[in-house]
Amino acid sequence: MTDHHRAPVGAWLSTLAAATALSAFVCTPAMSAQTVVKWMHVETVPAYVQAWEEIAQKYEAQHPDVDIQLQFLENEAFKAKLPTLLQSDAAPDFFYSWGGGVLRQQAQTGALKDLTEAMNANGGAWAKTYKPAAVNGFTFDGKIHAVPYRMGTVSFFYNRELFAKAGVKADSIKTWDDFLGAVKTLKAAGITPIAGGGGDKWPLHFYWSYLVMRNGGQKVFEAAKNKEGEGFLDPAVIKAGEQLAALGKLEPFQNGYLGATWPQTLGAFGDGRAAMLLGFENTEPNQRKNAGDGKGLASDNIGRFAFPTVAGGAGKATDTLGGLNGWGVTKRASPAAIDFLRFLTSPETERELAAKGMIIPAAVNAEDALKDRLVRESADQLAASTWHQNFFDQDLGPSVGRVVNDVSVEILSGQMTAKDGAQAIQDAIELE
Repeated sequence: MTDHHRAPVGAWLSTLAAATALSAFVCTPAMSAQTVVKWMHVETVPAYVQAWEEIAQKYEAQHPDVDIQLQFLENEAFKAKLPTLLQSDAAPDFFYSWGGGVLRQQAQTGALKDLTEAMNANGGAWAKTYKPAAVNGFTFDGKIHAVPYRMGTVSFFYNRELFAKAGVKADSIKTWDDFLGAVKTLKAAGITPIAGGGGDKWPLHFYWSYLVMRNGGQKVFEAAKNKEGEGFLDPAVIKAGEQLAALGKLEPFQNGYLGATWPQTLGAFGDGRAAMLLGFENTEPNQRKNAGDGKGLASDNIGRFAFPTVAGGAGKATDTLGGLNGWGVTKRASPAAIDFLRFLTSPETERELAAKGMIIPAAVNAEDALKDRLVRESADQLAASTWHQNFFDQDLGPSVGRVVNDVSVEILSGQMTAKDGAQAIQDAIELE
C-alpha cells in the first residue's frame, strides 16, 4: 500500500544499521544521458507508477541530455531508507515529503536546498503557480525547502450497502454523538463499525487530532504547539481524549485492530468487513488494491462524510485535517533536477494527474480537471476549508509526533486516561 499523505513519524528517527544495505536506484542511466536526476517516491499502485514514469519519459524526450531515475518505495521502506540517504553521497535530487516538523528538521540539518531565490525570481513567477497555502506550508524561517504538488484531507468513507443494512443514514451524522449512535446501531446489526489500524498507530491519531480541532479550534492548538497558555493540558484537549476513550469503550474496530497495518486496514474495508474507514481522498483505489480479491468495493458503493462536530466545541465543521505534500529538494540537486521539478509540478502536468484521480493539485487552476467523484468531494471540502491543519504528528515534529501516535492508541484501547495522555504530550513538547 502507498499512502501519499503521511507516515509514522517515529520511524524518521531511526538509523539504519548498515548504509550498505541501501539499494540503488532501479533505473539504468541511458548511455546518452549527461545528467542524471534521481527522484525518490512513495508509490506502489501500478497505474500510478506508470503515470509517473510517463511524465519522466515525456521530459526526457524534450531533454535528451537528462536521465530521470525513479525509485518507487512503500511507506515503511521509504521512511527507513531516507534518513541515511540524506546524510550520504547517494542522496536523491528530490524526494517525497509530508512537510511539517520532519521537513523542518531536515532543513535544519543542512540536507536541503534553499529554493527561496528560485521560487521568488521574476516577481515570484514560479511560486505563483501554486496555491499560497501550499508554498507557505513548506516555508520555514522565511526559506522555501520543498516544491508543492498536492493537498489532501482526511474524512470518513463508508460502505453504503452496510449502512443501508443497518438503517444508518450518513447524512444524519453531523455531531460526535450522532457518530457514536451510528457505531452502536451498526454493532447492533452485527456489523463491525470501523476498520482501524493500530499496528501503524498513526491511522488512529486522526481521531484524537480531529477531536482536538473540533473541541479547541485553531486557537487552542496553535497555543499548545507554541508552548503557550495551558498547552496540551487545555480542558478542550482533555475533553477530546475523553471522547476518544468513549469511542474505544464501544469496541468499534475489527478484531485484531491493534496489530493491523494500514494496508490490512484498507483491506478490511475493501473486503466489506467494516462499515467505515477514516482515511484519505485516495482511499477508493487503495482499498481496491488491498482487498482480498483485488477488486474491493465498487466506487458507487462508497460514500463519504466529514468528521463530525462536537457539542459546544470551538472548532468548525469546515475545519479540515490533512496533508500537504511536495518534493523535498536536497542540497546537491542539479539545475536539471530543478527544471524537471518545474515541469513535474506545472499546472499542465498537475491537471493531467488530477484527471486520473491521483491528486488534489497544489497548482492553481488545476483542480478543474478532477473527474473522480470522491476525490472531487475532497477537493470541494478543501476549497471550503476554514482552517486546514497538517497532520499533528507531522506538524509537531518527530519526537512529539511519536508520542501523539502512541497516546492516541493507548487512550482508544483503554491503556491510558485522557488526562495522562495530554500530560505525556505536554511533557514531550516541553523537551523540544
